[in-house]
Amino acid sequence: MATVHPFLWFNLDAEEARDFYLSVFKNSRALGSIEFTDFVGGTNRTVPHAIFDFELEGQRFTALNAGGVPAFNERISLYIETRDQAETDYFWNALIAGGGSEQPCGWLKDKFGVFWQVIPSEALLLMNDPDRAKAGRARQAMYSMKKIILADIAAAHAGRA
Repeated sequence: MATVHPFLWFNLDAEEARDFYLSVFKNSRALGSIEFTDFVGGTNRTVPHAIFDFELEGQRFTALNAGGVPAFNERISLYIETRDQAETDYFWNALIAGGGSEQPCGWLKDKFGVFWQVIPSEALLLMNDPDRAKAGRARQAMYSMKKIILADIAAAHAGRA
């Protein structure tokens, strides 16, 4: 059976990125690495490459050292559905540490340029309420945030914001 997992292309800091992600996610492990030198098409030179396999919360990832082009962008992001505000705060703060940046609606960019979205599961329930007015207020509250604040979404949902 085929498997599918994210493959992240880094400049020369794939190992550092892997180690950073292993430190953020408690249920994680390094799976192995391969180092090799390869010819770069059109440049008439060889450069060192490395592949680092690792697992975060049961999901396998591969990180590659192969140059910085193209850069990561928002078209693909890694999604963390959290249990509560404390877990949201933990992942948000850990992933922006050391040079990451906040983005709208629960998205952030870590110091390696990888985009993540961190959303508490309860916020998703509130934004999907069958009462469309309540859901709309919750969604509008989220649109005004960077890091998701569950209490503010709940207040908007209830009409208290």
